[in-house]
Amino acid sequence: MAMVLPETASSDGKTLTDAWDYKGRPAIRAATGGWSCAAMILGAELFERMTTLGIAVNLVPYMTGTMHLGNAAAANTVTNFIGTSFMLCLLGGFIADTYLGRYLTIAIFAAVQSTGVMILTVSTAAAGLRPPSCSDPKGSVLSGCVPATGTQLGILYLGLYLTALGTGGLKSSVSGFGSDQFDENDDGERKKMMRFFNWFYFFVSIGALLAVTVLVYVQDNVGRRWGYGICAAGILAGLAVFLSGTRRYRFKKLVGSPLTQVAAVTAAAWSKRSLPLPSDPDLLYDVADAAAAGEDVKGKQRLPHSKECRFLDHAAIISGETPPSSATKWTLCTRTDVEEVKQVVRMLPIWATTIMFWTIHAQMTTFAVAQAQLMDRHIAGSSFLIPAGSLTVFLIGSILLTVPFYDRLVVPIARKFTGNPHGLSPLQRVFVGLFFSIAGMAVAAVVERHRATSPEILTVFLLMPQFVLVGAGEAFTYMGQLDFFLRECPKGMKTMSTGLFLSTCAIGFFFSTLLVTIVHKITGGHGGGGGGGWLADNLDKGRLDYFYWLLAVISAINLVFFTFAARGYVYKEKRLADAGIELADEENLAVGGH
Repeated sequence: MAMVLPETASSDGKTLTDAWDYKGRPAIRAATGGWSCAAMILGAELFERMTTLGIAVNLVPYMTGTMHLGNAAAANTVTNFIGTSFMLCLLGGFIADTYLGRYLTIAIFAAVQSTGVMILTVSTAAAGLRPPSCSDPKGSVLSGCVPATGTQLGILYLGLYLTALGTGGLKSSVSGFGSDQFDENDDGERKKMMRFFNWFYFFVSIGALLAVTVLVYVQDNVGRRWGYGICAAGILAGLAVFLSGTRRYRFKKLVGSPLTQVAAVTAAAWSKRSLPLPSDPDLLYDVADAAAAGEDVKGKQRLPHSKECRFLDHAAIISGETPPSSATKWTLCTRTDVEEVKQVVRMLPIWATTIMFWTIHAQMTTFAVAQAQLMDRHIAGSSFLIPAGSLTVFLIGSILLTVPFYDRLVVPIARKFTGNPHGLSPLQRVFVGLFFSIAGMAVAAVVERHRATSPEILTVFLLMPQFVLVGAGEAFTYMGQLDFFLRECPKGMKTMSTGLFLSTCAIGFFFSTLLVTIVHKITGGHGGGGGGGWLADNLDKGRLDYFYWLLAVISAINLVFFTFAARGYVYKEKRLADAGIELADEENLAVGGH
């Protein structure tokens, strides 16, 4: 319970026990946090989303038309950039949880991101950092166009990956620092926190819409350097607004990274692998023993012992050579710490089988954009030319429409059949999302074959169904993944939920890079300037539809494995209930409540 200070004329004087102001004093509720601080933080996320997506969705035309790379190389540039951005969120989260805290992480990485975008701006503006232009609008080396040199690509990649590094730090901490501005122990502020997450998703969506409409249009029609320059200026403005709220922010204590706990349990189990396990699991070192030894285990949720992954139980064996009072977390862990790591291990089959969705999603920002470049992008009866990168607006629109559609229509119907108050369980939602992604690839293959064999230039709106299907799939998969990881991650490792989700995105994009590289080499794209094979520089001479069918088949096989993993998974709530523990009764689960 928060302690109360004497009343003052300017404030009710109530302070928080788990939050501090910028001088390290207990934060005063009335003078810190709240919506005014949250709004300053949301601005940073808006520009992060606008910048990252604005670069990604329109990068293929630049890499092919200006830097004169092939379609496969251009697609891999995009997927590597996005994959790195997501993967670096794990690094950003580790740094924030262990060393810098969320505030400093946001400030430093926003500066890094702005630096990266400024380098991109210079790269696109300076004539010496681009190869000479040529008559071929696709920039094909087969047409005599000179590809970018190593130095030119090096400067471009430096800007891209500094931007990715900044994105990783920002994305890992913005939502957490925003939620820190509200007190979970206060009913009124807890409701405001839930509204904050709704607004957070709204700002992410607005940033995405601005990226694929306004920003892409500026890049194509005014100049790419102006588009990137706007992003750099926006990030710096967002950083200035963010820093202006320093005196009013609430800061939380560093809790350490859950990755450290996983490493510590694994190391302790390995070091004591030769010791016999006790027949009674109650003889293992646990939170009550740790509390008696003077360790800070406040808020630790006691979990029942499980028989899976028994090897990890070695980490909780009390060795006679190392008494608990002198042991470190790398040599002796509590049984609860071990069970939390076991819970993460149980989630890995689900984690692995959701990666493939993001491999399909990657095609919407790579080859789908390349398709759009070869189609009629005029709006009927108008001279306005839709930028190829702006086709992603159909994907974003599909996401925004699917969420209320699910909430208002699917949930009431599904509730009658499943008995689940939320309509579908998290894993059922992921299943629907994976199915939609397979359908999206099948439709994309049919449309691409029709486009490549048609004697006429077809309208770009034929690509809309694949964007809509994959967008609907993202809505279901995204909601299902987040709900699953948040629900199932142990209470002491909640930041792991975001890390698991973001890592599926990262690995999915990296797998797209690997798959494109393998297919391009096997199908004949390794010679002659990279102009042959399924993923030819000239899509009219390739078989992109075969590649889409390959993705659909791999995803269908993956869906089978996901189904088996999902059917065999037992939710944490049921496992605790079977052990006679009520999940909602936190007093019975926390140390000191027994």
